[in-house]
Amino acid sequence: MSPYEPPTHRVERSLRATTGAKVVAGVDEVGRGAWAGPVTVCAAVTGLRRAPEGLTDSKLLTVKRRGELAAELTGWVTAHALGHASSREIDELGMTACLRLAAGRALAALPVRPDAVILDGKHDYLGPPWRVRTVIKGDQSCVAVAAASVLAKVHRDAHMAELGAERPEYEPYAFGDNAGYPSPVHRAALEEHGPTGQHRVSWAYMDALAKWQHLKRPRIVPETAELEAAGQLGFDI
Repeated sequence: MSPYEPPTHRVERSLRATTGAKVVAGVDEVGRGAWAGPVTVCAAVTGLRRAPEGLTDSKLLTVKRRGELAAELTGWVTAHALGHASSREIDELGMTACLRLAAGRALAALPVRPDAVILDGKHDYLGPPWRVRTVIKGDQSCVAVAAASVLAKVHRDAHMAELGAERPEYEPYAFGDNAGYPSPVHRAALEEHGPTGQHRVSWAYMDALAKWQHLKRPRIVPETAELEAAGQLGFDI
């Protein structure tokens, strides 16, 4: 039995009842607080079926259990799609715009356009034309968002591990262990080797890399959203 309160379809049922929406997608992101790699967004449509046992926010699950659930969810969800925004796009546009970009790519890749979207968190970074309901800790309380959380996390972690395995120059950064997030090994590699093409070189961590200041990129678009401040400090994992 799961130690967490299982997610429900309460919000989805509310959206269906109050807006007439027939297709509701849950949306969640991963990679917002990383120093390297893309930000990845998953959009998942689940219908109103009973969720797989133990489904919850991906951050509350072990690596092994996340992988098991992701394999089960791939065949269980009605539909799902992933969208990404690269580190270069993050440097050029800022995180808020890239969350919108990646989410838009994920939603556009679904076989059916959702009538409404349940978005994890309190910030609606999607906006029109999408009909959005934000839910704080939606990745724990909403089935579709929890499914999106697990699928996004497992996919992005695998992508970062593959990068580390395929490109010898990425090996010192231990992307397979930290998925591009802050860690002592990652920081030491940055100090010695500098940022790679996967790194977000407009971010605040670059200020501590005296040897590599010439590679730091100034922000083109000022960021004012609270989620950006949290992301740069690596709080979102």
